[in-house]
Amino acid sequence: MTFDWFRRQYDPTENAQAAEPEPVQPDADIQEDEPPAVADDYLNWAKAAYQNIQKRQQAEIASGVEPLHDPTETDSAKKNITHEEAIASAESAATELISTETTPETAPTAPLPFWAQAEAERQERLERLQESALVEPEPAIAPPVETTPIEPEFILDEGFLWSSEVLAAQGRRPDQISLEEITWLNRLRQGLDKTRRGLINQLRAIVGQGPLNEDAVMAIESVLLQADVGVAATDAIIASLQSKLRQETLPPDAAITYLKQILRDMLDAPLDNAKNRFFAPEDDTLNIWLITGVNGAGKTTTIGKLAHIAQKSGYNCLIAAADTFRAAAVEQVKVWGSRSGVEVIANPGQNTDPAAVVFDAIAAAQSRGTDLLLVDTAGRLQNKKNLMDELSKIRRIIDKKSENAVVESLLVLDATLGQNGLRQAEVFSEAAQLSGVILTKLDGTAKGGIALAIVQQLGLPIRFIGAGEGIEDLRPFSSYEFVEALLNG
Repeated sequence: MTFDWFRRQYDPTENAQAAEPEPVQPDADIQEDEPPAVADDYLNWAKAAYQNIQKRQQAEIASGVEPLHDPTETDSAKKNITHEEAIASAESAATELISTETTPETAPTAPLPFWAQAEAERQERLERLQESALVEPEPAIAPPVETTPIEPEFILDEGFLWSSEVLAAQGRRPDQISLEEITWLNRLRQGLDKTRRGLINQLRAIVGQGPLNEDAVMAIESVLLQADVGVAATDAIIASLQSKLRQETLPPDAAITYLKQILRDMLDAPLDNAKNRFFAPEDDTLNIWLITGVNGAGKTTTIGKLAHIAQKSGYNCLIAAADTFRAAAVEQVKVWGSRSGVEVIANPGQNTDPAAVVFDAIAAAQSRGTDLLLVDTAGRLQNKKNLMDELSKIRRIIDKKSENAVVESLLVLDATLGQNGLRQAEVFSEAAQLSGVILTKLDGTAKGGIALAIVQQLGLPIRFIGAGEGIEDLRPFSSYEFVEALLNG
């Protein structure tokens, strides 16, 4: 079954055939009507999700094994016949060898030369090997047929339970969950470990001293600044906490819960007026995503990962290798294209016009009915006016060549840069008309709070998030999952 990662759901046409209800709806009712039993409810939800994933895997295995049941019987019979024939032929061959060996050995009475003795010893070893070969295969004539299904390669451990709780809290049903979502949440949790260890430990130490007060709020402000949340975002968070304190006293657990809500609202603020919170290619039209960023931010790697997600989600995808400025950039994107199974449109010449590559890629995408065209552009510094003008030229070509296409411009930012990446985003947003940010390398920094600074200061939504170097380590951004992995992992 195809899982659409952009919309976080299975293909409805495929899912309708195998949508057998699990004991999920009663669990959801318990979650709403009986708050004290939330822990038990999440455990039941995780068990139901585990069973659904297990059944889905076994069904896929069975669908691949069933056609082989009938042929295996005939094949095994053929194997038995050929094995018996092989034994008979081996016995006859052995007798012939023995007869041929004994005849020449009886004739001479003089000592054999060295080479003849070596040949005789070799023949004796062959006889011993043939005799052992006649005995050893006999127990393997009728091997037992394995009928038990292969066990899934996952376990119901603490990581599975935590991921299930995060998904259940978002209103998901157990039959809607894929194993890839579980593994991604665990990967995101591990990627934010450096930030979480510095942030949550200090926050717990602060709120664990008693009800939240002004001194604790000032201490939280220092912690947020250390996590590179930024001055503007920190001021907004502190103002919300102080406003809440004027209304009521917050115990430790309530303080953490309220802080999570503040962070989620801040991350979702740029999408308040959006028609759809999911960032996905639109149906029945060409979608062009222009990927920009400075050198070393992981731009080309991100394009390969985006192409991989698109292919897995059932979209036809093409890559335009428009980074003709950097040496070996075209070869690099071709490697990622082959890894993700996506064709790359490139110009064989060197230092060619990137706009010409984009022009050819749009023509190819239109002729093939492509859903998504990913455009790789040259990495550039925000103070290089000629390269920034080149971005504007590419955007004009896109608008002219494909008037009806849905064009998005995404900026790839290295999370390890922290506040230094904000100035880059400011200049790129002017030249490329940015519609979102892709935040990479969160697993290599303790300053994951940069996501809040980007949203608060630039008003740009986080569209994708990367927490590793593998091809599966980039996924669409979810504010709820990010905050839970940041503060409750």
